[in-house]
Amino acid sequence: MPHDPIECLEGYKSRFDPAAAGQLESLLAAIATQQLSGAEALTRLHETLLFLRAYPLSREVAHLADSILFSFAGRIAPGTDPAPFEEPEISGIAGTSLTAVFSFDVAQRLAALHPHHIEIGWDRYDEPDRLGPVVRRVIPMLHEDWPVEAHVPFQQWIAAARSRRTSDLQWLLKHLDSADRYDSLQLPLTWRLGSSPATRSRLRLPVRELYLHREPLLRRADVSLDREFTAPLPAVFDVTRLPKPAARRLLDAILENSAMRYRELYGFSHPDESRVYRAALGRGLDIYFFGVPPGWRLPLRAYHGGMFFKNGVPAGYVELLSLFERTEVGFNVYYTFRDGESAWIYARILRLFRQVLGVTCFSVDPYQIGHENPEAIASGAFWFYRKLGFRPTDPEVVRLVAREESRMRQTPGYRSSPRILERLAAGPILYEIPGTETGDWDHFRIRTLAQRLQRAKKGSAERRAATAIAQTKQRGDESRHLRLMQRDARLRETLIEWGRS
Repeated sequence: MPHDPIECLEGYKSRFDPAAAGQLESLLAAIATQQLSGAEALTRLHETLLFLRAYPLSREVAHLADSILFSFAGRIAPGTDPAPFEEPEISGIAGTSLTAVFSFDVAQRLAALHPHHIEIGWDRYDEPDRLGPVVRRVIPMLHEDWPVEAHVPFQQWIAAARSRRTSDLQWLLKHLDSADRYDSLQLPLTWRLGSSPATRSRLRLPVRELYLHREPLLRRADVSLDREFTAPLPAVFDVTRLPKPAARRLLDAILENSAMRYRELYGFSHPDESRVYRAALGRGLDIYFFGVPPGWRLPLRAYHGGMFFKNGVPAGYVELLSLFERTEVGFNVYYTFRDGESAWIYARILRLFRQVLGVTCFSVDPYQIGHENPEAIASGAFWFYRKLGFRPTDPEVVRLVAREESRMRQTPGYRSSPRILERLAAGPILYEIPGTETGDWDHFRIRTLAQRLQRAKKGSAERRAATAIAQTKQRGDESRHLRLMQRDARLRETLIEWGRS
């Protein structure tokens, strides 16, 4: 064994020579018998194993990686400080715990799925007085204590009110009659993950056959959006609809995986379980996507969200907000897999939604590329999209991009500073499929349109248009409604004009 087996293991993330698979199998078999200690070592081991499982050199590598990961809870010693394992980049490891504030809808679903492992984190609650005006409605005798005493022991009061078979969280969720009241409490919930199949260590979706990586991974330089949209094969992705029981299980897994990473997507919290779809995108990549049911739909844009899996391992998520042929795309590859085929995955997902939704113009919000988003600044997200073919629409940003690209050509290795990256994120960036470029959406802002419609008087053309869209998109599948809107050139022209800033 090398002095640092984890460092050696990490080296195999970029090795694809013929001898690599056998060497890696031997290394994994040896690591399986070692008991490493310390949060940093365990974290590095866990994340490297997950990457090798998602991008395996051989079936035996995948099997050995899973064998270690599935028993990972046994590597976390009792009494281990949970804090290092709660960082957003790595949270969700078997044998650890995490504490977070979840919305009412997510808390309710998590409490139902994990009734014995998720509870109010009383030791992390810094604002217990928020409970007073809410809980007094359902514990009348609390009024004897809360209005006149300091440091009211709310945990004791709830324990006195509930049955022994009910947790504090379950009791509170049952007796609050409003999501707004629950959300106002900002309750921290502690989730003890144990060896749950929902952990990042163990969550796997079944795959028909593993895709083995025996050649170097596809890098950003290997990917062209223009080529992706003009390539002849596959002409159409195979999209299948999941039966309801399978859809419910899948949606629970997606919610759990997202929650343990401290993320709540609108569609993950309010999914349309009657319309959950799977598409196989090649190279072991599958995506499951869905909209939201009528009661949760947006007034104007069609919503779709999804999670993608690499060889059955959750690798990231996507969120799309579509109006006519334009869609705003939020895309995130989980930290563990950012050395993988991120650009290729992104290109495939855009091509899929071109097929499913009929969209041709893809927009990326400023937040995604760095506006008030330190993570995007640190990763240089703007250049990820720019090098794929996205273009800015703000004139000042256009000039700044030209200057930075000139510097890159003149000075090999030049990188934009964080300050420059913040300026580059001043506005959205767009990509239009070759042959569909119009520039019509360059200065469109959905907020500008929505606020104009909000200000409109009853009976006005704006109010009639908003009402008609809101009413028709409540029926059936939103993707079908979107396709119908794409045929109405006059309505499209009017709404674009109303939404120009």
